[in-house]
Amino acid sequence: MKAFEQAKIGGIILANRFVRSATWEGMATEKSFCTPELTQLLVRLAKGGVGLIISSHSTVSPEGQAGLRQVGIWSDAFIPKLKAMTDLVHEARSKIVMQINHAGCRADTSLTGEVSMGPMLWENEDGTFCREMERSDIRATVEAFSAAARRAQIAGFDGVQVHAAHGYLLSSYLSPYFNKRRDEYGGTVENRARFLLEVLQSIFAAVGSKFPVLVKMNAADFLEGGLTATDMVQTAMLLEKAGVAAIELSGGTSLSGKCIPSRRGRLSPEEEVYYKEEAKQFKTKVSMPLILVGGIRTFAVAENLLQENICDFISLCRPLIREPGLINRWKSGDISPATCLSDNLCYRPIREGKGVYCLTEEREKGVK
Repeated sequence: MKAFEQAKIGGIILANRFVRSATWEGMATEKSFCTPELTQLLVRLAKGGVGLIISSHSTVSPEGQAGLRQVGIWSDAFIPKLKAMTDLVHEARSKIVMQINHAGCRADTSLTGEVSMGPMLWENEDGTFCREMERSDIRATVEAFSAAARRAQIAGFDGVQVHAAHGYLLSSYLSPYFNKRRDEYGGTVENRARFLLEVLQSIFAAVGSKFPVLVKMNAADFLEGGLTATDMVQTAMLLEKAGVAAIELSGGTSLSGKCIPSRRGRLSPEEEVYYKEEAKQFKTKVSMPLILVGGIRTFAVAENLLQENICDFISLCRPLIREPGLINRWKSGDISPATCLSDNLCYRPIREGKGVYCLTEEREKGVK
């Protein structure tokens, strides 16, 4: 089975083709330090058979914080606890990449105490306003990303993933829905990708060309006037030329209605894969490895995606919240679908400061 074949992303040798997609675990301290509970969660995933763990939706600067108890990577002070975590994940025979991000207009101003910023003046869903970034803001954020990547390297991560999806800062620059700038950072696909490309160039200067840098980006925004699959392919070609090791393809924003990144409700195996058609378009033009996330719940579907060369790696998140050992279960021969109901109740305890877990499973056990 191709799903359990050894594979590579950049210089990272993986035991199989299953990837744990990053999420906001909400398990850091209130000051954004890694905790034993977060470490234990990631070690369980490693022992559960995941080939590559992408961890923690970590913020590169205090003003870029997206949510409560989010992991920070804006200071050297975070390195020791993160290093202890990566050591234990490696002992459990998995690889780990840190996702680094700036929330942009989606920053939680109640936590940061600062006005959020993005490509243009914008009114958020909660009525707060996001200011337009000046060039000095862009330069400072580029430096924040590169410094974060260097810290992740020192902390023992096998690579970093730059988050450029879901309407966060870099994603908003890629999208003509959010980005209507009239300078060199707006307009054409190349201009809208300029900020992301400057981030990547700065990261490579900090960590060297052999340290794998991945990017998570939208297949499409599913917004009228937003990023399209055609834009995505053109951007991916620029990223490949820049030296990116792999792209994880997701989609949607918080404004995308039924096409938000974490869609609710289970689908039939025939309908499981959210971004299958966009992945096919990617494969016609781009040769770097494609990690595909979104609605995959059935082993046969995952295997077929790999066999048909629609993608190179299968990425899962919510199913692994409920079943950290899902990959080992499938490998053992029990290929019944993941038990995740995609009801999104796992986000409720995160918002309450309790950290991520499957609330539905706890209820089924009779735990209040």
